[in-house]
Amino acid sequence: MDAPRHERRAAGALESEVLAVLRSVDHPLKPSEIQSAVGRDLAYNTVHTILTRLQQKGDVARVPYGGRIGYAPVKSAAQVAAERMREALQSSDKHDEILQRFITALSPDEEDALRAALDGDRRL
Repeated sequence: MDAPRHERRAAGALESEVLAVLRSVDHPLKPSEIQSAVGRDLAYNTVHTILTRLQQKGDVARVPYGGRIGYAPVKSAAQVAAERMREALQSSDKHDEILQRFITALSPDEEDALRAALDGDRRL
């Protein structure tokens, strides 16, 4: 009888899961804590490999934590999203059109949040 197969995660999915775990807390996490949070079927060595890759990309930093080494995200999810939005805007010279399409796709709550953010920036 064949051994049960584990579903393979899509490329980058593990990195995204690890980053989501790290961003869900306000302190660094040890690899074993990340392993537990992501799932027990994930090998410790795999978690360590993912953390090494994320560190090489500049997405996480190694920091002292609880007498050992912990990992913390370098940027918040909001910072990453804002950078992606900025890159999308810079990918074209039609900034007005891109912004208009973005704004018209917002929910009323998102529109209110955008207005509040813009009003806050004007006071600076």
